[in-house]
Amino acid sequence: MAMIETTYRDALRQALIDAMNEDPSVFLMGEEVGRYGGAYGVTKGLLDMFGEHRVVDTPIAEAGIVGAAVGAAMTGSRPVAELMYIDFAGLTMDQVANQAAKSRYMFGGQIGVPMVLRMQGGTGRSGAAQHSQSLESWFTHVPGLRVVMPATVNDAYHLLRMALKCPDPVMFIEHKSLYVRKGEMDPEKADAAWGQSVIRREGSDLTIVTYSKMVFEALAAAETLAQNGVSAEVIDIRCLNPLDDETFIRSVMKTGRAMVVTESVMTSGFAAELSARISERCFDYLEEPVLRVSGEDIPIPVSPALERGAVPSAQLISETGLWLVRRIAPSWAA
Repeated sequence: MAMIETTYRDALRQALIDAMNEDPSVFLMGEEVGRYGGAYGVTKGLLDMFGEHRVVDTPIAEAGIVGAAVGAAMTGSRPVAELMYIDFAGLTMDQVANQAAKSRYMFGGQIGVPMVLRMQGGTGRSGAAQHSQSLESWFTHVPGLRVVMPATVNDAYHLLRMALKCPDPVMFIEHKSLYVRKGEMDPEKADAAWGQSVIRREGSDLTIVTYSKMVFEALAAAETLAQNGVSAEVIDIRCLNPLDDETFIRSVMKTGRAMVVTESVMTSGFAAELSARISERCFDYLEEPVLRVSGEDIPIPVSPALERGAVPSAQLISETGLWLVRRIAPSWAA
């Protein structure tokens, strides 16, 4: 099949349509997923296509949405529950961390919770402190949960399709700034298998490990670095759990330098886990310590200018790379 140019939003919608056509047990639920079409338009038109029994508008009650999804999954359905913002996930943590994540283990594999919880995270729309956070580390700390953060249009489609075949609960986190991003999608071919990292750009001097929107900031930084004689390899891990660390470990052994880039705050963020794995396994290969480039440890400001300054940019990444490889001082150190 020929490649299709589409948006991240429409790739997600097509993944839902294809899954619902193939599997009658798949249904959608959440605040305004039906008549309104979802907070970011992903489910627009699906109510007319599949009816109110498979596209269910719920009250504003996140704990109830996820609790109902857990129960539905345990009794034979495959729900796709949507939270408008990942910031509201705290209201659901008992259902997610104590019920969804643990049930297959506690029942000896007799009962699973094959549900997908779609959430929108990240900055870029001036959503301020309560609607702009990157909280993926909350979920990676819970055994039994799968955590996926697609960056590309093709991954938006295929990783959601794969998530809807997973026997475990999947936290599917979409960056709100990516919905209108265009790209090519091949419905027949995924970027990689479930849980496998992808090398988005090859390089020899420096390894940049990242995911979600930061993939594109890292790629832009790699272009700038190349103009300054530094060859950066950019790795998109795609899945935080299961995590394929072999791909970036091999890369760091080749380049001898590593930078981990995330939008979430630095303190106790997922960048620390990635950095620790690199340090433990690549110690004898590293020319420099592993550096983390992450969001500031502050609530996200509503001001667009301050918001942009609170998370990594291509300029910050490229200047950090030049410091790692060439010892060229960054502009902010002057």
